[in-house]
Amino acid sequence: MPSANCSANNAPDAPAAEAAAAGPPPPRLGPLRPIYGLYAWLQFLVAGVLVLPVLLLTPGLQRRRALVSGLARVSLRLAGMRIEAQRLERLPRPCIVVANHGSYLDGVVLCALLPSSFSFVIKREMAAVPLAGMLLRLIGAEFVARRDRVRGARDARRLMRNAASGHALVFFPEGTFAPAPGLLHFHIGAFAAAVRAGLPVVPVALRGTRHCLPPGSPWPRPGRIRVEVLEPLIAPLPGDGAAQRDQAPLLRDAARAALLQAVGEPDLDPRTRAAAAPRAPH
Repeated sequence: MPSANCSANNAPDAPAAEAAAAGPPPPRLGPLRPIYGLYAWLQFLVAGVLVLPVLLLTPGLQRRRALVSGLARVSLRLAGMRIEAQRLERLPRPCIVVANHGSYLDGVVLCALLPSSFSFVIKREMAAVPLAGMLLRLIGAEFVARRDRVRGARDARRLMRNAASGHALVFFPEGTFAPAPGLLHFHIGAFAAAVRAGLPVVPVALRGTRHCLPPGSPWPRPGRIRVEVLEPLIAPLPGDGAAQRDQAPLLRDAARAALLQAVGEPDLDPRTRAAAAPRAPH
């Protein structure tokens, strides 16, 4: 298993990384950008409102997920956001997908591409968002509490049981995204679940979503979104608790190293920066 030994010293500089991650320059909308932004938000909203009663009447989780997946593809296309997917055939089933997180569009893009067998792991705060929360519940999203330690531990145990039962899960292990390009610290939950269940971890690199809907900006814009499925990382066979605690960090570091290389963004995790910093001689 490769080691995650990426540091600030070998990461690309921020301007170069941002340019590489964004892809080709977008069309210049100029004064038309607010008009385009309103159009994009309106068609996303209309699509969500129209599909909700259909989902309520549609039996079967897989059918509801397939419906939302098709709607996501159509909405992104109507918004001028073109998806280029690479190596989707690498996805084994079941598995645990871990993706970098740079925009609120990331979940929509993966929903448009991944098979209907995948459940998304979402922070519990999203369950209270009007429309979005109901849509997520109807497609079987797994909500996880991040600020309540007791409830968070209970949610983590539920995810581990689901993974052990062969459920395919999708995680954004950073848990949030930064204003500037770069990968934050990865939480351990996805990798602990993979080790416990003996499921492969598949890193998925997303590029271009940050450009199409920048953090902190209300205005989306058209552009190209690239999705690349990287080589699966095979989790060790399930063992005792001590073995799981040892293997999960290794799996996390390997997935993070693969995504850092594929996305070409800086390493924003202060822990890896500190570990890679040269030590003064005694």
